[in-house]
Amino acid sequence: KPAKEHTVPEDVNKVLENKVMETVLDLSYVKFSVLENTCSGDTDREGIVSKSVSSHSDLIPGVYEGGLKIWECTFDLMGYFSEAEIEFTNKTVLDLGCGAGLLGIVALRGKADRVHFQDYNSTVIDEITLPNVVANCINEGRRMGSGKDRKASKPPSKRARKAEGSPDMLNRCRFFSGEWSQVSQLLLSSNKPFSKYDIILTSETIYNPDYYSALHDTLAELLDKNGCVYLASKVHYFGVGGGIYLFEKFIEKKNVFRTSMVKTIDQGLQRCIMEIAFK
Repeated sequence: KPAKEHTVPEDVNKVLENKVMETVLDLSYVKFSVLENTCSGDTDREGIVSKSVSSHSDLIPGVYEGGLKIWECTFDLMGYFSEAEIEFTNKTVLDLGCGAGLLGIVALRGKADRVHFQDYNSTVIDEITLPNVVANCINEGRRMGSGKDRKASKPPSKRARKAEGSPDMLNRCRFFSGEWSQVSQLLLSSNKPFSKYDIILTSETIYNPDYYSALHDTLAELLDKNGCVYLASKVHYFGVGGGIYLFEKFIEKKNVFRTSMVKTIDQGLQRCIMEIAFK
C-alpha cells in the first residue's frame, strides 16, 4: 500500500464533525460504534469499516490491520511510561501502527518536540487518529499540563465537541498512512527536513511473522543511532503465529539491535514490553 501524508485541515472543527468521543485514562478517543454508522462512502474509501463489521473481524491481512480497535498492550505501554518515567521532553517520536494514536498523544502531553503517527489504513488516520489528536490537544489546554492540572479539569463529555484554543500541539504532528517500507521511503526521500526518531512506540504490531522483515528494516532506517524502541506485545498470537519471543529471535539473527524485556504482565494472556536499541 503506497504511503501518503495526511494534512490537517485549516478548520480543525471539521475533523471533529459527527464524532462522538469517550474517555479512557484521561484521554479522549472516537467512539467506534458511532463511527460504524457515520463512516461510509467517501469517508471510508478503503471500505475497512464495512468489511470489519460484516466479517466480524479485527484483522483482514493486507486490507485492514486492526487500527479501528484500541488493543490492550497499548495500555500496558502507557502504564510503563509512568512506571519507568520515560522522558519525552524535546524528543522526536514515531507512533508506528498507531491506530487510535494514544501512545503518540501521551508523548505529546510529555512535551515531545515532534510526534509522527503512522497507520496502514488511511481511513484510520482520517477518521480516528487525527480526530483523537485534535480532541486531546486543541481544547484541552489545562489537561496538557501537569498531572495535578489534568485531575482538576473536567472529563470531556460523550457529546460531539468543537475545538477551541491554540492548535500549537498540532503543528508538532505529522500523519502518514501506508505500508511501513513505503512510509520510510516517503520520509527519507522527502523535501521536508527529516531527522530520525529518538523514540519509536509500537503496540501489537508483531502478530504476523510475515511482517517482521519490513518492521525490522523500518526501525533500522528510521531510528536515531542513540534512539530507543518500546514495543508492547502478547507473548503469542494464536491463529496468526506471531509473538514476542519469535520476534526477539528474528532480531537476534539480524544482529543489528539489542533487546531487553523490561516488563512482563501475567494477567490473562501473558504480555511483554520490549526495549530495542542499536548494538
